[in-house]
Amino acid sequence: MKMTEGSDGGKSVITMEDVQNLIKKKDDIEEQIKAYYDVLDDQGVGVASPLVDADGYPRADVNLYQIRAARHSISCLQNDHKAIMLEIEDALHRLHAREKAKREQDEAEAQAEALAHDVTLPSPFARVEVVTQGSPASRADIRVGDEIIEFGSVNTGNFQNLQNIASVVQHSEGKPLRVTVIRNGQRTQMTFTPQRWSGRGLLGCNIVPIQR
Repeated sequence: MKMTEGSDGGKSVITMEDVQNLIKKKDDIEEQIKAYYDVLDDQGVGVASPLVDADGYPRADVNLYQIRAARHSISCLQNDHKAIMLEIEDALHRLHAREKAKREQDEAEAQAEALAHDVTLPSPFARVEVVTQGSPASRADIRVGDEIIEFGSVNTGNFQNLQNIASVVQHSEGKPLRVTVIRNGQRTQMTFTPQRWSGRGLLGCNIVPIQR
């Protein structure tokens, strides 16, 4: 994905790929700086070591041209590094702001739809008690306290026990499922994709049944 022109004051739309590219540039700059420091180490000098002897003559025991070139390159690269760090900070801020705005818009649209149709919400059959940060459930914006009324093919009408949800999750690895919950008294829909992650299972949250 590439940055495209958006309506946000003429600023281009930032993507996670753009952020990753900036981080790669930062890593490349850091590698170059390290390489030039290694040049100085090989000569036995630092970035501020004097290049003249006690009598004020250029030192004959080091490669003066190589040292000056390395010091100049380090100075330029450090300026580049500061600039790219500011770019990364700005890109992450814009990315997070856009994702937050999208979530808020989705929630507002779902709430407006529920109000417009005067929906009578079905009774929830399960509640989310724990959501692990960085899990598939967390990325889908499933939250603690959400009361589930639909999880893929499982709904209030056919739910029997938590094994129903476990079965749907196991048979839907890598496939998006629609999850509908009651949140703050409103129906909220999201898309959840069961998948492997750094934690256990494919879900990353703890769901308990609601006794009717």
